[in-house]
Amino acid sequence: MESISPARLYEDQKEELHLEVLTESLASRREITVSDTNRPGMALMGFVENFLSERIQILAQTEFAYLATLPEAKMRDAVDRLFQFSIPLIVVCKALNVPPYLIQRANDCQVPLLRTPESTTPFIHSLTLYLDHMFAPTTSVHASLVDVYGCGLLFTGQSGIGKSETALDLVERGHRLVADDIVTITRRHGGVLIGGGNQLLRHHMEIRGLGIIDVQSIFGIRSIRLQKRVEVEVQLKTWSDEESYERVGIDERKTEILGVPIPHVVVPIVPGKNITVIAEALALNYLVKVYGGYSPAERLNQHLIEHMKRKSAATALVREDTE
Repeated sequence: MESISPARLYEDQKEELHLEVLTESLASRREITVSDTNRPGMALMGFVENFLSERIQILAQTEFAYLATLPEAKMRDAVDRLFQFSIPLIVVCKALNVPPYLIQRANDCQVPLLRTPESTTPFIHSLTLYLDHMFAPTTSVHASLVDVYGCGLLFTGQSGIGKSETALDLVERGHRLVADDIVTITRRHGGVLIGGGNQLLRHHMEIRGLGIIDVQSIFGIRSIRLQKRVEVEVQLKTWSDEESYERVGIDERKTEILGVPIPHVVVPIVPGKNITVIAEALALNYLVKVYGGYSPAERLNQHLIEHMKRKSAATALVREDTE
């Protein structure tokens, strides 16, 4: 989403943020395009060189205390200075009384003016979280997302390869389904990928030969979750004798989703192979790397190298021992 209107923000957040409309209309000449906010105290005082007019302007006790120190004419000049810019929205915090001239100028310039009883810092935090969510880059992938031991595994692969069956088997073993068939992935701050399901499909799953099943109804509320961080992509692939598959795991493959690199594991499918157990081991191995602080493959490799060095040194000692 590239922009949202102040009217959309008001409808979405009027109850959670206790918003009150002070202007005649919510129509604005400028849409909201960024998640950051701005305190226009310096602009009211006359310094407008770096004024961030594209942001939502937050007025609170500091700004109104300053305006209260000014004579009427200078107060109007300060307010006019603010409205010389194209502003998407102004919000007044702490349910403060708003000078009538500010409301008048907001109506004249078609800048919606809202008021909330919330304190300034908590309000900005809540508003920023909402805007971050609205502006977060999003994509949809044909996959299944399962929470396995707290690790978000994204199962991808061609249609009919067994993604849903693998997810169902994991749920039967006590893990939690996040989404099947279509996974919506959102990039949050810090390069965090959050995956969730389609609101209409919820936690329904299509199993070929069986049809549509409701995972929550069959396995209970503990078998599902609404969203989960996507941490590893597991690509299910039909076995091919011509392809070389990872045997050691020292060189970790990566893939990118919305510009965020995550580990990428290719699991070849052959009859009789227990993909569920492999998925559990994969999740645990990932957790060992992240929280244990070491890679089992690298540790084994280092152990073998040290063993060979010790063996070589012992062999040389025996060879040179001519006494």
